[in-house]
Amino acid sequence: MLEGIFAPIPTPFSEQGEIDYSRLEENLHKWAGTMLSGIVVLGSNGEFVYLSEREKVELVAFCRRNFPGDRAVVAGTGCETTRATVELTARSAESGCEAALVLTPHYFKGAMKPDVLKRFFFDVADAAEIPIMLYNMPGNTGLNMSSSLVTELSEHPNIVGIKDSGGNIVQISEIIANTPDDFSVFAGSGSFLLPALVMGAAGGTLAVANIMADQCAAVQSSLAAGDLETAVARQRNILAPNAAVTGGFGIPGLKAAMDMLGYFGGPPRKPLLPLPEEDKARLRDVLIAAGLLPSA
Repeated sequence: MLEGIFAPIPTPFSEQGEIDYSRLEENLHKWAGTMLSGIVVLGSNGEFVYLSEREKVELVAFCRRNFPGDRAVVAGTGCETTRATVELTARSAESGCEAALVLTPHYFKGAMKPDVLKRFFFDVADAAEIPIMLYNMPGNTGLNMSSSLVTELSEHPNIVGIKDSGGNIVQISEIIANTPDDFSVFAGSGSFLLPALVMGAAGGTLAVANIMADQCAAVQSSLAAGDLETAVARQRNILAPNAAVTGGFGIPGLKAAMDMLGYFGGPPRKPLLPLPEEDKARLRDVLIAAGLLPSA
């Protein structure tokens, strides 16, 4: 059963727009020194939609080789077709990944009815040699996987969990209540990590965990120790940084925050642009207020 705090890692690019593997190796080494249970490669923060198929395969393999073997590496393998998803999942399994995180197909979203999505996920799970985790990301896909659909999907023996980034704690609670005990439900944002954990979530896959890995893990460990007061205080401290590196400043903001905190963020891949200087100043203030940077 997958559990704990995972970071959906950004993909570092050079100024020329190529994947910078030497800087990625440095980042992986630093994350390995935190309390992260694992990482997700090719998630939304990894700019996976901007990567070629060759780059995706190479990136997954590199991360698995260069991240400790006792920590999980989950590969985002969701594509618009069943065929492509099955193929990328197979290649990720060959690289040694522990699981695949599969996003809903969404380009023809009007056709993505529950029966279509059920067939898609069952076909992928049937073909996969590694466990499948569902990825509900309505903010990017325009589709929401209902709790009833997720409950049906959890009946498949190779569908083992879900990352839910929708932020609907009622829906997340229903999923936790109606799926098997060993079905791993992960909060998809630091903004609702503690509420999800209180309801029985197994952990979180959080953009903010790239820069606050130990603080996010401490939310979970405090709750597990029965110290709700400390868990609440730690949850509150990650709220503003989480907002800044997600909906506030997006991927350019996350990469800028990493640069400020000793990781390599670097530029996003075009058409995304680096964070403007005035926004960097606002972001720095948020990180100072959270105790991540010293005040000037």
